[in-house]
Amino acid sequence: MTSHETSIYAICMKGLIGFDKKSGRYYVSWYHSPHRRTYKIWFYRGQPMRKAIDDRGRDMGFALAEKLLSAMQGDQENRCFRLEKYTHNETDVIPYLESWLEAVKSTLSPATYKDYKGSINKHLKPFFEKKLIQLHEIQFDTLMELMSSINRVGKGKLNVIYCLHACLKYAWKARRIPAIPPFPERKDFQIVDPVIRWLPEDRQDRIIKAIPVEDQPIFWFLKYHLRRPGEAMALYKEDFEDGVFKIWRGISNYQEITRTKDKQVHLIPMVSAFEPWTRVEAEKQREHGIISPYMFVSVRGRKRGKRYTARTLQRLWDAACKVAGENIDLYSGTKHSRASQLLNVYGLSKSDLKEAGDWARMDSVDKYAKMEVATRKNLLEGKVVKLASHEIARDHRAEDTENKR
Repeated sequence: MTSHETSIYAICMKGLIGFDKKSGRYYVSWYHSPHRRTYKIWFYRGQPMRKAIDDRGRDMGFALAEKLLSAMQGDQENRCFRLEKYTHNETDVIPYLESWLEAVKSTLSPATYKDYKGSINKHLKPFFEKKLIQLHEIQFDTLMELMSSINRVGKGKLNVIYCLHACLKYAWKARRIPAIPPFPERKDFQIVDPVIRWLPEDRQDRIIKAIPVEDQPIFWFLKYHLRRPGEAMALYKEDFEDGVFKIWRGISNYQEITRTKDKQVHLIPMVSAFEPWTRVEAEKQREHGIISPYMFVSVRGRKRGKRYTARTLQRLWDAACKVAGENIDLYSGTKHSRASQLLNVYGLSKSDLKEAGDWARMDSVDKYAKMEVATRKNLLEGKVVKLASHEIARDHRAEDTENKR
């Protein structure tokens, strides 16, 4: 390097401030003994240290260079110096968020990737464009400020914070930051759990029976087996053996994936009342000459193997609700309704329901234990709302006979 290209303005302890005439920028020159080489650091917290005026005492670029050198020397004295913290902007928040998301993309479901990308673009980037800090400088007060800036409520805010937490956890594992800061607690988001909507069994059945018969099997499956619509849509014939459904596929952001939402494999025995509907489905596929790997198919389906889509299921359900005079979404009308019926009407205990639906945690079942007002009124008046086991068996036999007809 020649004198006309660069000038050295300060040498303190370890490191020095230099100026590159060609670019008009200051830098900090730092010898890193483990690598046996000298590095030039051109940015302070993501900001280039540009010369604005000749008076170094009033020049912002030179002031930033002094701050950078002081920070590096402080880390060196405190024995926590990490070169990666300062080189190539590797720990600037926005570039790191973007590189992290692409690095973990293959490990995320399409829906999670879409949600993280939206959180970064709509909320995290705008916040950190105004707050020029690096990953290791994010602390609890920063997170509380971020939470207040997110134009969402409750769970929406929490999802954005979860995205940043996942990124910082990755950065900590990669040794880009020394620790993960404490995060706001769930109560800080003022999340109000939605009231579970559900239908009594007669009203639920009335909706399903209003659906064209050739499309009813998948809806009876959802009712009886406490599964998600995406799992039913992605269920293969090979996943049913010896009377047991192996639930290990799903649909995420309209794409079929080889894992469920909770990333577990569920072995669900077929409910006897559903057996007649397996024959209805098989006959439908034979009549229309459909050769498909899927357990359930739509005669008019356009997807590979004519599998159902979320849009098709919702359209069929909404049309049936209109006929039956009901107004309830598909998930609430099938899984939520069946779980609530089993707990509040059929008399299953919470632990029994947990086993029946193969939930991993008891708190997933707790929400169904909040009985509706009419049920609570019956209990207060001493009326028995639980059905005896012989009555349940009788109802199932009657329904089997009706299906066979």
